[in-house]
Amino acid sequence: MNATISQITENSIAHETGFQKGDVIVEMNGYPVKDVIDYMYYLKDNVLNFKIQREGEIHSIKIKRNLRERTDLGIKIKPFRVKSCKNKCVFCFVKQLPQKMRKTLYLRDDDYRSSFLYGNYITLTNLSSDDKKRIFGQRLSPLYISVHTTNDSLRRKMLGNQKAPDILKEISEFASKKIKLHTQIVICPGLNDGEELSKTIKDLEKFYPYIASIAVVPVGLTKYKKGSVKPVEKDDAIKIIDEVHKIQSRLKRRHGDPLVYLADEFYIKAGLPFPPLKTYGDLPQLENGVGLTPLFINQAKKLKLPGKIDPPAAVATFTGTSFMPFLKEFVERLNKIEGLNVDLFEVENSFFGKTVTVAGLLTGKDILKTIVGRTKADCLLVPDVALKESSNLFLDNVTLQDIEESLGMKVLTIESIPEGLLKGATHGCKWKD
Repeated sequence: MNATISQITENSIAHETGFQKGDVIVEMNGYPVKDVIDYMYYLKDNVLNFKIQREGEIHSIKIKRNLRERTDLGIKIKPFRVKSCKNKCVFCFVKQLPQKMRKTLYLRDDDYRSSFLYGNYITLTNLSSDDKKRIFGQRLSPLYISVHTTNDSLRRKMLGNQKAPDILKEISEFASKKIKLHTQIVICPGLNDGEELSKTIKDLEKFYPYIASIAVVPVGLTKYKKGSVKPVEKDDAIKIIDEVHKIQSRLKRRHGDPLVYLADEFYIKAGLPFPPLKTYGDLPQLENGVGLTPLFINQAKKLKLPGKIDPPAAVATFTGTSFMPFLKEFVERLNKIEGLNVDLFEVENSFFGKTVTVAGLLTGKDILKTIVGRTKADCLLVPDVALKESSNLFLDNVTLQDIEESLGMKVLTIESIPEGLLKGATHGCKWKD
């Protein structure tokens, strides 16, 4: 492992002090640097003595700065090679992907560093003693842990790993070192729901506040799935909501914190209203699809809309089937703005199958198939969740340029919030060539 510099910001401290792209940071203030986490950890000092390797030679660079200014050095570190998952989970989504997609989609990340940096969920099944020593020493907290069940034999069965360590012993060790954990339970009906779910939550509760949150999410299944894992149906969702609401009430009385949260998909599947947004606390599991829809609804209600726009604009946008009713309600409000017309399309996922209903897993081809010939809009607004992060690629490698050429209209990426849609509709797309 090494910390190779992939980018230097022009006119930054690093640029002015002689760092170059391709330099390898070997040491900072006498401590070895293996990756971006070490780099971030040792940045706390106001005097930084670097040893870098450049073309086989070692160079020294010294930086003095005023920490009160919190000035970024302007260094970007090359991503590390992640430790891949060795489990064979019965519900693994990656194993349900079709062949011949881009290689990065098949990466099964089970690296504690990714968990700390990006909130990726890990299983705690591949940690070495050195990994733990580093986590505890550098206080890499919070981490995001896939628990699924605290029934050790059942967890090993679900993970497809008979050597998986006792999850409660692992959590106890992390809690004793005051490392906070956000956890998730992926519900597979007939396996870890019902009494197993209640027991798992009760076991995790004992480690509060180091168990900082528990997300209960439904298993995601594509049409390519193999095996006997069943999807969460309406009746399952209703039962789980009822059980978890009872647990939340008890935890709220005991800790002042509901601790456990249900993914939005449960309420959508059950056809039941969402709880008030305030019951989600500080939205600790937002990236896990917990509270996203209530947050959107709340933001949409508070957003002040103009009465008129000039010049007029005609735009189109889309979403997946699960979010369609909620986005439709907001778009109906937008269409009351004089001079604005928004065509909204519900895209069914034929690539992964109808059971996959979120916008973040839509493909370019499914989007095109849905929209071609059905709108006279001048511009298509693409929610950023439908694209690979910091890129213009959909899951099937269709690009935004491909969409533009096929539809014969401009394409604009927007933030997937009410304000993002409003800005895109009223400002970003109203021009014509």
